[in-house]
Amino acid sequence: MAGVFKIVVTGPYNSGKTTFISTISEIDVVSTERKTRGLGGSRDKTTVAMDFGKITLPDDNIIHLYGTPGQERFSFMWEILSEGMLGFVLLVDGSDPSKFVEAKRILDRFRSFSQEPFIVGMTRAELPTCVPERELSSFLGTQGEARIIKCDARKIFDVKRTLVELLEMVLAKIDRMEGASAVDVSSAGSSKEFISPGRLS
Repeated sequence: MAGVFKIVVTGPYNSGKTTFISTISEIDVVSTERKTRGLGGSRDKTTVAMDFGKITLPDDNIIHLYGTPGQERFSFMWEILSEGMLGFVLLVDGSDPSKFVEAKRILDRFRSFSQEPFIVGMTRAELPTCVPERELSSFLGTQGEARIIKCDARKIFDVKRTLVELLEMVLAKIDRMEGASAVDVSSAGSSKEFISPGRLS
């Protein structure tokens, strides 16, 4: 039976969350962007509640993608959007180290909400000011826990690859749970039927 599964895309302001979802969503992204007030940078809008996109797989299973607001004043939405998620993608602008503290704070908050797998997508990796992946990983404290993957949020190949990496981590967690055989994984079993990374390719 087909199911609906939830992945959250989070990260600091202007890290590429809306673009990431728009690149792969089969529907026009439902966005709650509003004009910013007094913020620098080239963008003049920010997400104030959430972005929403959808992917339907060949077997009629569905991925719902939820993008979070990046600004602290809208952070009350983070915990709401994290409920029931399969995992999450943390997007970080690798060319702007000034955003790393905010990225770490968001990551720590999401870890406090859920122990589900996550992956870090480093955006704007093509810029000369981008830091090495190991430097970002060290700052975030994700060594050995989650991969840092370069991701141009405008390119569907990069977005698919990032989602496949996350789904493989989810599969690995389900396998560990099944191996332990002490945990009820009836709901995870239905997820495993769906999470075939090849289906995103």
